[in-house]
Amino acid sequence: MKRYLVFALVGPFVGGFLLLLTTTYQSGYWAQTNLGEVGKLFAVFFKSLQYSYLFGFLPALMIGAVDDILIHIRRIGPVLRMLLVGLFAFVLASLTYSSRGPDSGAVQFILYGLVGFVPAVISSWLVHRYVEEPPPAAAATTS
Repeated sequence: MKRYLVFALVGPFVGGFLLLLTTTYQSGYWAQTNLGEVGKLFAVFFKSLQYSYLFGFLPALMIGAVDDILIHIRRIGPVLRMLLVGLFAFVLASLTYSSRGPDSGAVQFILYGLVGFVPAVISSWLVHRYVEEPPPAAAATTS
């Protein structure tokens, strides 16, 4: 249960910030940046944080479920599990966000994919580091 709590707390926070960074970059907002503009970015982030949790809660729990499934496979170590969970989140976020608008392309696909990849890997690493993991499932034996 702690695994899902970590994913639900960390995922929308980091993912919401990265989504805000990606959309501001895609809109050309970072062409001329000063310190006041960065302050506005953080103000918008904290004002929209409730929506990051509202719309990111269920996807974060789904990625946590994938992590929970992979932890029970004996042959998959922690690093490979983090990468698999991250790649799954990368593909889902890319397919969800990147095919929108006239400027869809490789850069947009990668940037929106990182919106899913980074929070998934961070959450999976935090779970591996701080949450006690159950032993892998044993193979069924017949007698």
